[in-house]
Amino acid sequence: MSDLPRKAVTRTAKLAALPLGFAGRTAWGLGKRIGGKSAEIVGRELQQRTAEQLFRVLGELKGGAMKFGQALSVFESALPEEIAGPYRAALTKLQEAAPPMPVSTVHGVLVERLGEDWRELFQEFEDKPAAAASIGQVHRAVWHDGREVAVKVQYPGAGEALLSDLNQLGRFAKLLGPLIPGMDIKPLITELRDRVSEELDYELEARAQREHATEFADDPDVVVPEVVHQCDQVLVTEWMDGIPLSEVITDGTQSERDRAGQLLARFLFSGPARTGLLHADPHPGNFRLLPADPGGPKDAPWRLGVLDFGTVDRLPGGLPETIGEALRTTLEGDADAVYGMLRREGFVKEDIDLDPGAVLEYLVPIIEPAAAEEFTFTRGWLRQQAGRIADVRSPAHQLGKQLNLPPSYLLIHRVTLSTIGVLCQLGATVRLRDELEEWLPGFLPEVSPEGTPQGTPEAGPEGAEAPPEQAEGTAGRAGAE
Repeated sequence: MSDLPRKAVTRTAKLAALPLGFAGRTAWGLGKRIGGKSAEIVGRELQQRTAEQLFRVLGELKGGAMKFGQALSVFESALPEEIAGPYRAALTKLQEAAPPMPVSTVHGVLVERLGEDWRELFQEFEDKPAAAASIGQVHRAVWHDGREVAVKVQYPGAGEALLSDLNQLGRFAKLLGPLIPGMDIKPLITELRDRVSEELDYELEARAQREHATEFADDPDVVVPEVVHQCDQVLVTEWMDGIPLSEVITDGTQSERDRAGQLLARFLFSGPARTGLLHADPHPGNFRLLPADPGGPKDAPWRLGVLDFGTVDRLPGGLPETIGEALRTTLEGDADAVYGMLRREGFVKEDIDLDPGAVLEYLVPIIEPAAAEEFTFTRGWLRQQAGRIADVRSPAHQLGKQLNLPPSYLLIHRVTLSTIGVLCQLGATVRLRDELEEWLPGFLPEVSPEGTPQGTPEAGPEGAEAPPEQAEGTAGRAGAE
């Protein structure tokens, strides 16, 4: 029997205690203020206590609760700096550790799935887990052919726990909302719940990982471990060492942070173009910095190792061309073209009319990183964006409430936001525009056989057509304002 709390009553009681705890701390805070403590100090203490309770419970429960915590973890950069510390510590701990399964449970799964003689498949097998995740834990081992491998073993009852947790969390999503300013928690929980079956299917995960490993074999920048063996509840892949991205975030040099950020952006946009799949779980626990390939470029001292392909978005044609076109036309300042695209794709519903200029003003600051030759992602920048959208008094908040996110873009949206969150945790300076031009369909205008971008009028005798760098500078200034 696993130590994963599987009984519905136990799990529900733990999760139901969270909103009660939040309410209790609010009353405690009111009492402190009446007693003379400043609202600012009390608010900080409330946030710290809330973070500690929330992520302790989520980490203990594993399952959907831990999955939800990991999804939230990449957004800690959006929190005000004075309260981000407690969150950062709790979230980092959640990413890296969880109570392990008893050894007897692990062996039971291996006997059931690999057979009574499962030990013959391994030269060595470490009973102590090397890592724990939301639905399984990883053991280091040596395969019978001498390869070092990672053996992922799924928790018994993981599917039941995932659905139970996410259903329960969905019931008090509004109470969790204030944890991350500017983020609507309920769609995140719904999207996680919709993907439970894929997350549990190790055959689908193995297939996605094989496709990535094949495509990125011998790549100078990205490393994906090969799949060695797969069956129900057990997935064996090649072992990958390296520096966890969480350690780069806390202790890395600036050059390591910049390199990790550049490679993360490159993988995000190149993956769908090269494999037709989008890695959809970009939290720091799934990435490593690896030493450069001895035969690779001299100016590339690190490579990015990528793990965990349990959640992917299938995009046979790569990322939708509309995303690239919308980014480009926003940077060009063409409000009407942007608005027309958003309406056609369902981001603006048919029964709603918005001011195209206001929509452009809403979008430009968000895509500021795409306008610059290189951009430094910071917690301050992300807090500014989150605050702008979360402030109920701001026009951006009112306009954001009227926009719609079509279902086909839900996962792309979450992955993009999560990646930006990690880049801000890294504090990385990234040439994002280079990656967009290389990998994002529609970002660069199509060029006609004559060499003139299609849909772009030729410059008149006075050279009225603004050069690209001028358009970039205008977008950059708008973003800064």
